Amino acid sequence: MARYIFITGGVVSSLGKGLASAALGALLQARGYSVRLRKLDPYLNVDPGTMSPFEHGEVFVTDDGAETDLDLGHYERFTGVAARTTDSVSSGRIYSTVLEKERRGDYLGKTIQVIPHVTNEIKDFLRIGEDEVDFMLCEIGGTVGDIEGLPFFEAIRQFSQDKPRGQCIFMHLTLLPYVKASGELKTKPTQHSVKELRSIGIAPDILVCRSEGDIPEKEREKLALFCNVRPDSVIAAKDLKSIYEAPLAYHREGLDQAVLDAFGIAPAPKPDLSRWDDVADRIYNPEGEVNIAIVGKYTQLEDAYKSIAEALTHGGMANRVKVNIKWVDAEVFDESDATTHLQGFHAILVPGGFGERGTEGKIKAAQFAREHKVPYLGICLGMQMAVIEAARNVAGLETAGSEEFDHEAGKKRFEPVVYHLKEWVQGNQTVERSVGDDKGGTMRLGAYSATLEPGSRVAQVYGTCDIEERHRHRYEVAVKYREQLEQAGLKFTGMSPDGRLPEIVEWVDHPWFIGVQFHPELKSKPFDPHPLFKDFVRAAKEESRLV
Repeated sequence: MARYIFITGGVVSSLGKGLASAALGALLQARGYSVRLRKLDPYLNVDPGTMSPFEHGEVFVTDDGAETDLDLGHYERFTGVAARTTDSVSSGRIYSTVLEKERRGDYLGKTIQVIPHVTNEIKDFLRIGEDEVDFMLCEIGGTVGDIEGLPFFEAIRQFSQDKPRGQCIFMHLTLLPYVKASGELKTKPTQHSVKELRSIGIAPDILVCRSEGDIPEKEREKLALFCNVRPDSVIAAKDLKSIYEAPLAYHREGLDQAVLDAFGIAPAPKPDLSRWDDVADRIYNPEGEVNIAIVGKYTQLEDAYKSIAEALTHGGMANRVKVNIKWVDAEVFDESDATTHLQGFHAILVPGGFGERGTEGKIKAAQFAREHKVPYLGICLGMQMAVIEAARNVAGLETAGSEEFDHEAGKKRFEPVVYHLKEWVQGNQTVERSVGDDKGGTMRLGAYSATLEPGSRVAQVYGTCDIEERHRHRYEVAVKYREQLEQAGLKFTGMSPDGRLPEIVEWVDHPWFIGVQFHPELKSKPFDPHPLFKDFVRAAKEESRLV
């Protein structure tokens, strides 16, 4: 039966609970234990699938089709454990389940209340798969004191009491602000945060304290005394140059040992950190650098493209180069020439997105990459824009566009080279969708297979002709234009197994120009870079030698 580690946060949000959880999971793996990580989010959305990227950053998609918090991307990247639908839940989903049960009469006429019905539902979620791993790490989103999070804190308090003694521990992440005028690290906000936590019945076993530098021994002892934890359970979480140094940094601070001590596990297995030593070496000892432009529409918030940025870093590590990312707002091309903003980059990446805003800029970016022979990777909408660019400027379809944009405008303006996907095959079933369906959870989501053209560039990159990748889209390139586009030189080198849905396109007369309908960035890891990103950065490295 799994031991549970509950990770909470206090003082301020965005301190790095997800990263701390992922790093701890990696450290426990290094000691030979199996782990699974989960995220419990207090917001009332059923999932982040309908949220704007400006609200919540990127949506991370699992193999089984769940739209989840971006922290699950950290979990996967650090542990290599594929996330599942049962690894992410929100208040909205919990309340929806409770209300569905009430409507069916499952509660036999009882008055439905937060305690016990909502908290029981949360506890049932926590129990899923508890016999599969040694450690279950559960991160509670938000900050202690948030009204939305109270049912989750009450649920984990009850859960720890339901389990045998020593089966659950609590790790609390806080901030130690540095007051420059007095030259001091202030412990009072952490003390108040722990007091708030203890007022609802939870006493932290471990304190992880974010700070700009080391925690002086005096402050460490003060925290231990006033927060009622052992001095060696006060862990400093200093600012790092790279997130991939986190496992090594937390190990140096003794986090994994503190966790094992809290569970009374002795003697503790020695960790094998060679994987993370190699990762750190590749990050801090590059043999060159490349400059890559990401042309997107949510560039004001880099978390909107978190997995893409990390996958590029992984590709750089595989090629022993530092990847310098420049975020380019696609809308700047509305008023100026693409050459002004894209000249001198060694590669261009156009990511996914929704809606018409910024799409003409993405089309111009694809055109620039094609005409100037600059390596190009188009992902999801980035592939669709590359196809529209080819249709307009090479294949003679001057009014080529997407049905998505016509729906927004309320009138037909384009030849629908990209159309609303109304039917596809998932496993042994046919899935049907219409334009009027609810937006949440109605896209083509999760892992789907694709068959690659033998001898194509992508087949060489993957080293196989049969792949499986994660999808998140409701619009698709129309296969009826395939012959016309291929005559123009844009080859359809990846298709769904039934041959109906284009998965990959590439220009055959280009050094490296690939568009993919899926999201390869979601499966990339620092110790196992995704083949497409690995080869894309290699192509950028080659381009850097020519510039």
